[in-house]
Amino acid sequence: MTALDHNADPGINLGTLIGSTDTPDKPLLIGYGFDGSETIFTLREVDQRADGFALLLLERGLVRGDRIGLLSANRPEYVVALLGAIRAGIVPVPMNYKFPRATLSHIVNDCAARLVLCDADRHEDAEAVAGVADVVDFDMPGLGDWHRWRPTAPFTAIAPTPEEVAMILYTSGSTGLPKGVMLSHGSHRWVAETRIAEYGLREERVLIAAPLYHMNALALLLLVCASASTAVLLPAFKAPHYIDAIERFRCTWLTAVPPMIAMMLREKTALAAHDMSSVKAVRMGSAPVTGQLLDDMAALMPGARIINAYGTTEGGPVVFVDHPDGRPTPVGAVGVPHRQVSVRLTGPDAPHRGELELRSPGMMLGYVNRARADSSITEDGYYRTGDVFSRDADNFHTFVGREDDMFVSGGENVFPGEVERVLTLHPDIVEACVVPVDDELKGTKPVAFVQLRTGADLSERAVKEHALEHAPAYLHPRRVWFMARLPLSTTNKVDRNALKQLARDAVNSDGEAVP
Repeated sequence: MTALDHNADPGINLGTLIGSTDTPDKPLLIGYGFDGSETIFTLREVDQRADGFALLLLERGLVRGDRIGLLSANRPEYVVALLGAIRAGIVPVPMNYKFPRATLSHIVNDCAARLVLCDADRHEDAEAVAGVADVVDFDMPGLGDWHRWRPTAPFTAIAPTPEEVAMILYTSGSTGLPKGVMLSHGSHRWVAETRIAEYGLREERVLIAAPLYHMNALALLLLVCASASTAVLLPAFKAPHYIDAIERFRCTWLTAVPPMIAMMLREKTALAAHDMSSVKAVRMGSAPVTGQLLDDMAALMPGARIINAYGTTEGGPVVFVDHPDGRPTPVGAVGVPHRQVSVRLTGPDAPHRGELELRSPGMMLGYVNRARADSSITEDGYYRTGDVFSRDADNFHTFVGREDDMFVSGGENVFPGEVERVLTLHPDIVEACVVPVDDELKGTKPVAFVQLRTGADLSERAVKEHALEHAPAYLHPRRVWFMARLPLSTTNKVDRNALKQLARDAVNSDGEAVP
């Protein structure tokens, strides 16, 4: 039985989330390598080979509930393995291959993976961290031999309960070891079906360069499958290759974290040489979107809809939507709550400002090997996001900053995101990151790292004066350092921890050192 045979529906199995179509030979996945190679798999091929991979896992002795790690760059086989494992009731665990080996080893042990499926570039890492788990390489004979991934017998996907674990994603671990977020079949069927109603991607070509171990990319990939549209998969994000793929495949829908888009915008020569007119929508999430970035995107792709989205691995990617009355979303806001998502702001400034808590059909089940009391779930079933938001009179919500990024300077609460938004109002500032450093009088004080627009000439004093003009004095950065580009974390977000260390080192030297 294949997912295209909807007369024998296996229930809510997330692995069968391939939309019905009268064109089974339509490309579902196009892998575009950095060497210019193309790997194309149709809906029929993905569906059949997912069944075949499920059978191979069962033949190998894995059973329902077992976990397998996926340690690979983006590629079509990755998607097939993910879908096939889920069909068999075996739980895929996408792993961040940029993590150090000690962290990868923790993940393998924490989820009790029985197998680690990898690509050739990460084979040595897989062998080093697998422990008692088997290692299989996509590019070697055996289970990893793509040509064997065809069903050798009829296969029927398991019919899970809505709350059965379908997949596990590990959080980035910025405040400790990563935690495994258990996501159910029911929750992410709901996510996909809800987003189909919102976006309707059936005729779109979606470009995915963010890593599939991150919710931003993985949720969109599942939406592509459910929509029976087409995904162009890059192994990873490289701005020139990303630009080339847009024109080469006439991509209509882009998704990325804001720093990826900022890097693309720096490629002036490549942008001038390529046609971007196919793009209809750009969806950005996982990090704040500045007004300047929105303006730059609108100038580059004047016909494209720019979507500022919000979601979390634990709470799901469906939280906020456009206003039901059609009111325009204010710059910086992420929308109003989805009608099936309950949100509230908690804290002394609630209900107009506070930590976002949400309850949603797309929420996680909990964390691997952690009690519910340690799962960030409240007694009445809300997920505590740790993200501080403000809310206006029309119920539009705007991200203020991470609660754990907040610091106190001279008795005032400073949210770095607030200062960063003020700084990026300046037309010459592309990106900014604000971090605290110790101060004898204030306890801590804000300092900033700034990336300027190409060709711009801005002084530290001018940046401070801009901040003082647009925000309370206690928010202005006491030091400003200029960087050609801000460092990124393993999920392509600005690496705030690395910049904190740079700031401490600079101030501890003599206060004058510039990174």
